[in-house]
Amino acid sequence: MFHFIGLLSPGLMASTFLYQPTARYSYGIDVPASSRNFGSFSLRFLSPRFPTNATRSVLHPSSLSNSHSLSSESESSLILIRHGESLWNEKNLFTGCCDVPLTKRGVEEAIEAGKRISYIPVDMIFTSALIRAQMTAMLAMTQHRQKKVPIIIHNESEQATTWTRVYSGKTMQQSIPVITAWQLNERMYGELQGLNKEETAERYGKEKVYEWRRSYDIPPPKGESLEMCSQRAVAYFKEFIEPQLKSGKHVMLAAHGNSLRSIIMYLEKLTSQEVTDLELSTGIPLLYIYKEGKFMSRGSPVGPSEADVYAYTQNLAVYRQQLEEMPH
Repeated sequence: MFHFIGLLSPGLMASTFLYQPTARYSYGIDVPASSRNFGSFSLRFLSPRFPTNATRSVLHPSSLSNSHSLSSESESSLILIRHGESLWNEKNLFTGCCDVPLTKRGVEEAIEAGKRISYIPVDMIFTSALIRAQMTAMLAMTQHRQKKVPIIIHNESEQATTWTRVYSGKTMQQSIPVITAWQLNERMYGELQGLNKEETAERYGKEKVYEWRRSYDIPPPKGESLEMCSQRAVAYFKEFIEPQLKSGKHVMLAAHGNSLRSIIMYLEKLTSQEVTDLELSTGIPLLYIYKEGKFMSRGSPVGPSEADVYAYTQNLAVYRQQLEEMPH
Protein backbone atom coordinates (compact mmCIF):
# COMPACT_ATOMS: atom_id res chain seq x y z
CA MET A 1 0.00 0.00 0.00
CA PHE A 2 0.98 3.65 0.00
CA HIS A 3 4.01 4.56 2.08
CA PHE A 4 2.61 6.57 4.99
CA ILE A 5 4.83 6.27 8.05
CA GLY A 6 3.60 6.58 11.59
CA LEU A 7 0.12 7.97 10.92
CA LEU A 8 -2.17 5.24 9.68
CA SER A 9 -2.75 1.82 11.17
CA PRO A 10 -2.48 -1.24 8.86
CA GLY A 11 -6.24 -1.56 8.98
CA LEU A 12 -6.79 1.99 7.83
CA MET A 13 -4.11 1.67 5.17
CA ALA A 14 -5.77 -1.40 3.74
CA SER A 15 -9.27 0.05 3.77
CA THR A 16 -11.16 0.94 0.61
CA PHE A 17 -13.21 4.04 0.07
CA LEU A 18 -15.72 5.30 -2.44
CA TYR A 19 -15.76 8.30 -4.72
CA GLN A 20 -16.32 11.63 -3.02
CA PRO A 21 -18.68 14.37 -4.25
CA THR A 22 -16.80 16.56 -6.69
CA ALA A 23 -16.25 20.29 -6.80
CA ARG A 24 -15.10 22.24 -9.87
CA TYR A 25 -12.05 24.40 -9.36
CA SER A 26 -10.85 27.33 -11.42
CA TYR A 27 -8.66 24.98 -13.43
CA GLY A 28 -11.82 23.45 -14.90
CA ILE A 29 -11.22 19.92 -13.61
CA ASP A 30 -13.53 17.88 -11.42
CA VAL A 31 -11.84 16.72 -8.22
CA PRO A 32 -13.09 15.32 -4.93
CA ALA A 33 -14.16 18.01 -2.50
CA SER A 34 -11.95 16.40 0.14
CA SER A 35 -8.81 17.21 -1.87
CA ARG A 36 -8.68 20.86 -0.82
CA ASN A 37 -6.08 20.20 1.88
CA PHE A 38 -3.18 21.59 -0.18
CA GLY A 39 -4.58 25.06 -0.68
CA SER A 40 -6.01 25.53 -4.16
CA PHE A 41 -4.22 22.46 -5.49
CA SER A 42 -6.08 19.33 -6.43
CA LEU A 43 -5.12 15.77 -7.24
CA ARG A 44 -7.37 13.29 -8.99
CA PHE A 45 -5.01 10.33 -8.90
CA LEU A 46 -2.67 9.00 -6.24
CA SER A 47 -1.43 5.44 -6.50
CA PRO A 48 -0.61 2.93 -3.79
CA ARG A 49 2.95 1.62 -3.69
CA PHE A 50 1.99 -1.40 -5.78
CA PRO A 51 -1.05 -2.48 -7.84
CA THR A 52 -4.24 -3.03 -5.91
CA ASN A 53 -7.82 -3.96 -6.67
CA ALA A 54 -9.13 -1.67 -3.93
CA THR A 55 -11.61 1.01 -4.93
CA ARG A 56 -10.04 4.41 -4.31
CA SER A 57 -11.07 8.01 -4.55
CA VAL A 58 -9.49 9.12 -7.79
CA LEU A 59 -7.83 12.51 -8.02
CA HIS A 60 -5.85 14.17 -10.80
CA PRO A 61 -2.46 15.92 -10.59
CA SER A 62 -3.63 18.40 -13.19
CA SER A 63 -3.37 21.56 -11.10
CA LEU A 64 -1.02 20.64 -8.29
CA SER A 65 1.78 23.08 -9.02
CA ASN A 66 2.00 25.93 -6.55
CA SER A 67 4.07 28.18 -8.77
CA HIS A 68 3.37 29.86 -12.07
CA SER A 69 5.56 28.71 -14.91
CA LEU A 70 7.82 31.34 -16.43
CA SER A 71 7.67 29.74 -19.86
CA SER A 72 4.86 29.96 -22.35
CA GLU A 73 2.09 27.39 -22.46
CA SER A 74 3.78 25.72 -25.42
CA GLU A 75 7.21 25.32 -23.83
CA SER A 76 8.32 23.52 -20.68
CA SER A 77 11.14 21.36 -19.35
CA LEU A 78 11.15 17.69 -18.39
CA ILE A 79 14.00 16.37 -16.23
CA LEU A 80 14.48 12.60 -16.03
CA ILE A 81 16.74 11.12 -13.34
CA ARG A 82 17.50 7.46 -12.77
CA HIS A 83 17.94 6.89 -9.04
CA GLY A 84 21.41 6.70 -7.56
CA GLU A 85 23.13 3.43 -6.65
CA SER A 86 21.05 1.30 -4.27
CA LEU A 87 22.24 -1.18 -1.67
CA TRP A 88 21.27 -4.06 -3.94
CA ASN A 89 22.99 -2.46 -6.93
CA GLU A 90 26.10 -2.51 -4.79
CA LYS A 91 25.60 -6.20 -3.97
CA ASN A 92 24.86 -7.06 -7.64
CA LEU A 93 21.37 -8.35 -6.82
CA PHE A 94 18.24 -8.22 -8.96
CA THR A 95 16.18 -5.50 -7.29
CA GLY A 96 13.08 -4.92 -9.39
CA CYS A 97 10.17 -3.82 -7.21
CA CYS A 98 11.91 -4.64 -3.92
CA ASP A 99 12.12 -1.44 -1.90
CA VAL A 100 15.72 -0.79 -0.86
CA PRO A 101 17.46 2.56 -0.16
CA LEU A 102 20.48 4.26 -1.66
CA THR A 103 24.09 3.61 -0.76
CA LYS A 104 26.39 6.43 0.29
CA ARG A 105 27.51 6.61 -3.32
CA GLY A 106 23.87 6.75 -4.41
CA VAL A 107 23.27 9.68 -2.08
CA GLU A 108 26.28 11.47 -3.56
CA GLU A 109 25.03 10.78 -7.10
CA ALA A 110 21.62 12.24 -6.24
CA ILE A 111 23.22 15.37 -4.78
CA GLU A 112 25.43 15.77 -7.84
CA ALA A 113 22.38 15.39 -10.09
CA GLY A 114 20.75 18.18 -8.11
CA LYS A 115 23.71 20.47 -8.74
CA ARG A 116 23.46 19.83 -12.48
CA ILE A 117 19.79 20.88 -12.61
CA SER A 118 19.89 23.59 -9.95
CA TYR A 119 18.95 26.36 -12.41
CA ILE A 120 16.27 24.45 -14.32
CA PRO A 121 12.80 25.35 -12.99
CA VAL A 122 10.77 22.64 -11.27
CA ASP A 123 7.05 23.08 -10.61
CA MET A 124 6.11 19.45 -9.90
CA ILE A 125 7.91 16.22 -9.08
CA PHE A 126 6.83 12.70 -9.99
CA THR A 127 8.55 9.63 -8.58
CA SER A 128 7.93 5.92 -8.39
CA ALA A 129 6.57 4.46 -5.16
CA LEU A 130 10.02 3.07 -4.27
CA ILE A 131 12.26 4.72 -1.69
CA ARG A 132 15.41 4.85 -3.84
CA ALA A 133 13.66 7.03 -6.44
CA GLN A 134 12.07 9.22 -3.78
CA MET A 135 15.40 9.70 -1.98
CA THR A 136 17.01 10.70 -5.27
CA ALA A 137 14.36 13.34 -5.97
CA MET A 138 14.49 14.78 -2.45
CA LEU A 139 18.28 14.91 -2.29
CA ALA A 140 18.49 16.49 -5.74
CA MET A 141 16.12 19.26 -4.69
CA THR A 142 18.32 20.19 -1.72
CA GLN A 143 20.70 21.68 -4.31
CA HIS A 144 18.10 23.65 -6.26
CA ARG A 145 18.27 27.43 -6.38
CA GLN A 146 14.50 27.71 -5.89
CA LYS A 147 15.01 26.65 -2.26
CA LYS A 148 11.52 25.17 -2.20
CA VAL A 149 10.62 22.15 -0.07
CA PRO A 150 9.35 19.03 -1.86
CA ILE A 151 6.27 17.64 -0.10
CA ILE A 152 4.89 14.17 -0.84
CA ILE A 153 1.14 14.45 -1.34
CA HIS A 154 -0.85 11.93 0.74
CA ASN A 155 -4.42 11.60 -0.42
CA GLU A 156 -4.78 7.83 -0.11
CA SER A 157 -7.45 8.11 2.57
CA GLU A 158 -9.57 10.81 4.14
CA GLN A 159 -7.49 10.58 7.30
CA ALA A 160 -4.25 10.95 5.37
CA THR A 161 -5.67 14.00 3.62
CA THR A 162 -6.70 15.57 6.93
CA TRP A 163 -3.55 14.77 8.87
CA THR A 164 -1.18 16.10 6.20
CA ARG A 165 -3.06 19.32 5.52
CA VAL A 166 -0.97 22.49 5.18
CA TYR A 167 -2.62 25.57 6.69
CA SER A 168 -0.15 28.25 5.62
CA GLY A 169 -0.50 29.81 2.19
CA LYS A 170 3.04 31.17 2.47
CA THR A 171 4.39 27.71 3.21
CA MET A 172 2.55 26.28 0.21
CA GLN A 173 4.12 28.89 -2.05
CA GLN A 174 7.51 27.73 -0.79
CA SER A 175 6.76 24.06 -1.52
CA ILE A 176 6.77 21.71 -4.51
CA PRO A 177 4.20 18.89 -4.67
CA VAL A 178 5.56 15.38 -5.13
CA ILE A 179 3.33 12.68 -6.64
CA THR A 180 4.31 9.03 -6.26
CA ALA A 181 2.98 6.27 -8.51
CA TRP A 182 3.62 2.52 -8.64
CA GLN A 183 3.23 2.68 -12.43
CA LEU A 184 6.65 4.35 -12.51
CA ASN A 185 8.24 1.52 -10.49
CA GLU A 186 11.13 -0.53 -11.82
CA ARG A 187 10.35 -3.59 -13.91
CA MET A 188 9.16 -6.46 -11.69
CA TYR A 189 11.77 -9.19 -12.00
CA GLY A 190 9.63 -11.99 -10.58
CA GLU A 191 11.55 -14.96 -9.22
CA LEU A 192 14.88 -13.25 -9.92
CA GLN A 193 14.36 -10.54 -7.30
CA GLY A 194 16.95 -10.80 -4.54
CA LEU A 195 19.16 -13.22 -6.50
CA ASN A 196 22.79 -12.51 -7.27
CA LYS A 197 23.17 -11.75 -10.98
CA GLU A 198 26.36 -13.78 -11.47
CA GLU A 199 24.98 -16.79 -9.58
CA THR A 200 21.77 -16.59 -11.58
CA ALA A 201 23.76 -16.64 -14.83
CA GLU A 202 25.61 -19.75 -13.65
CA ARG A 203 22.32 -21.44 -12.71
CA TYR A 204 20.24 -20.65 -15.81
CA GLY A 205 22.97 -19.89 -18.33
CA LYS A 206 24.29 -16.52 -19.46
CA GLU A 207 22.25 -16.57 -22.68
CA LYS A 208 18.94 -17.11 -20.88
CA VAL A 209 19.61 -14.43 -18.25
CA TYR A 210 20.74 -12.01 -20.95
CA GLU A 211 17.49 -12.72 -22.80
CA TRP A 212 15.45 -11.96 -19.67
CA ARG A 213 17.37 -8.76 -18.98
CA ARG A 214 17.80 -7.29 -22.46
CA SER A 215 14.95 -8.57 -24.64
CA TYR A 216 11.88 -6.41 -25.15
CA ASP A 217 9.06 -8.93 -24.84
CA ILE A 218 10.43 -11.94 -22.92
CA PRO A 219 9.77 -11.76 -19.15
CA PRO A 220 11.75 -13.54 -16.42
CA PRO A 221 9.86 -16.25 -14.49
CA LYS A 222 6.69 -14.69 -12.97
CA GLY A 223 8.02 -11.22 -13.82
CA GLU A 224 7.54 -8.40 -16.32
CA SER A 225 9.10 -7.94 -19.73
CA LEU A 226 10.26 -4.49 -20.74
CA GLU A 227 7.19 -4.33 -22.97
CA MET A 228 4.90 -4.93 -19.96
CA CYS A 229 6.74 -2.31 -17.91
CA SER A 230 6.46 0.11 -20.82
CA GLN A 231 2.69 -0.32 -21.06
CA ARG A 232 2.09 0.89 -17.50
CA ALA A 233 4.83 3.54 -17.36
CA VAL A 234 4.01 5.19 -20.69
CA ALA A 235 0.25 5.07 -20.04
CA TYR A 236 0.81 6.92 -16.75
CA PHE A 237 3.15 9.43 -18.39
CA LYS A 238 0.66 10.20 -21.17
CA GLU A 239 -2.32 10.54 -18.82
CA PHE A 240 -0.81 12.40 -15.87
CA ILE A 241 2.61 13.90 -16.68
CA GLU A 242 2.34 15.01 -20.29
CA PRO A 243 -0.72 17.23 -19.59
CA GLN A 244 1.38 19.13 -17.03
CA LEU A 245 4.05 19.79 -19.65
CA LYS A 246 1.43 20.86 -22.17
CA SER A 247 0.12 23.41 -19.65
CA GLY A 248 3.60 24.94 -19.31
CA LYS A 249 4.64 23.32 -16.04
CA HIS A 250 8.23 22.19 -15.51
CA VAL A 251 8.41 18.59 -14.30
CA MET A 252 11.10 16.44 -12.71
CA LEU A 253 10.67 12.66 -12.87
CA ALA A 254 12.84 10.40 -10.70
CA ALA A 255 12.41 6.73 -11.48
CA HIS A 256 14.27 3.61 -12.65
CA GLY A 257 16.27 2.22 -15.53
CA ASN A 258 13.45 0.31 -17.20
CA SER A 259 10.55 2.67 -16.51
CA LEU A 260 12.66 5.59 -17.80
CA ARG A 261 13.83 3.61 -20.84
CA SER A 262 10.17 2.99 -21.59
CA ILE A 263 9.34 6.68 -21.37
CA ILE A 264 12.36 7.66 -23.48
CA MET A 265 11.21 5.11 -26.05
CA TYR A 266 7.94 7.05 -26.24
CA LEU A 267 9.57 10.50 -26.24
CA GLU A 268 12.10 9.69 -28.95
CA LYS A 269 9.98 7.16 -30.89
CA LEU A 270 12.57 4.40 -30.52
CA THR A 271 12.05 0.90 -31.88
CA SER A 272 11.94 -2.14 -29.61
CA GLN A 273 15.50 -2.96 -30.70
CA GLU A 274 16.78 0.56 -30.07
CA VAL A 275 15.34 0.67 -26.55
CA THR A 276 16.96 -2.65 -25.60
CA ASP A 277 20.34 -1.13 -26.51
CA LEU A 278 19.69 1.98 -24.43
CA GLU A 279 21.74 2.37 -21.24
CA LEU A 280 21.02 4.93 -18.51
CA SER A 281 23.59 5.96 -15.94
CA THR A 282 22.54 6.28 -12.30
CA GLY A 283 22.19 9.82 -11.03
CA ILE A 284 22.64 11.47 -14.44
CA PRO A 285 19.87 13.97 -15.30
CA LEU A 286 18.43 14.07 -18.78
CA LEU A 287 16.74 17.23 -20.03
CA TYR A 288 13.92 17.43 -22.57
CA ILE A 289 12.18 20.55 -23.81
CA TYR A 290 8.51 20.21 -24.67
CA LYS A 291 7.50 22.70 -27.34
CA GLU A 292 4.69 22.77 -29.89
CA GLY A 293 3.71 19.18 -29.17
CA LYS A 294 7.24 17.79 -29.56
CA PHE A 295 9.93 16.60 -27.14
CA MET A 296 13.45 17.78 -27.89
CA SER A 297 16.33 16.05 -26.15
CA ARG A 298 18.96 18.24 -24.50
CA GLY A 299 21.06 15.38 -23.19
CA SER A 300 22.32 12.02 -24.46
CA PRO A 301 20.64 9.01 -22.76
CA VAL A 302 24.06 7.37 -22.56
CA GLY A 303 25.39 10.12 -20.30
CA PRO A 304 24.81 13.80 -21.04
CA SER A 305 27.57 16.31 -20.73
CA GLU A 306 27.21 19.31 -18.47
CA ALA A 307 26.69 21.47 -21.53
CA ASP A 308 23.77 19.27 -22.60
CA VAL A 309 22.08 19.47 -19.22
CA TYR A 310 22.50 23.22 -19.18
CA ALA A 311 21.04 23.66 -22.67
CA TYR A 312 18.35 26.27 -22.09
CA THR A 313 15.69 27.81 -24.20
CA GLN A 314 15.36 31.60 -24.01
CA ASN A 315 12.70 31.34 -21.30
CA LEU A 316 14.82 29.06 -19.14
CA ALA A 317 17.73 31.45 -19.47
CA VAL A 318 15.49 34.25 -18.19
CA TYR A 319 14.50 32.04 -15.28
CA ARG A 320 18.14 31.44 -14.40
CA GLN A 321 18.86 35.18 -14.48
CA GLN A 322 15.92 35.85 -12.16
CA LEU A 323 17.18 33.21 -9.71
CA GLU A 324 20.62 34.82 -9.75
CA GLU A 325 19.08 38.14 -8.77
CA MET A 326 17.09 36.67 -5.87
CA PRO A 327 18.44 37.45 -2.37
CA HIS A 328 19.96 34.47 -0.53
